[in-house]
Amino acid sequence: MKWFNKQSRLVQILLLLVPFVNWVTEIVVRVTAVLEKPKTTNIVGLILAIIPVTGTILGWVDLVCVLVANHLLWAD
Repeated sequence: MKWFNKQSRLVQILLLLVPFVNWVTEIVVRVTAVLEKPKTTNIVGLILAIIPVTGTILGWVDLVCVLVANHLLWAD
């Protein structure tokens, strides 16, 4: 998760914009978030990200969150 947050805004947007790439990015970011802070919201985010369809949708929701609030949804 720290790696993702250190990237420029443009790189974050590109990682979350492309469908397969955003799914892989979601899984990697969510796994690291659970390992760093095993909170309920992080675990729920990981479970949703593992499923390809919901993971892709979650990636697009995270794209909007990054654009608006500069952080991922449910990744504290």
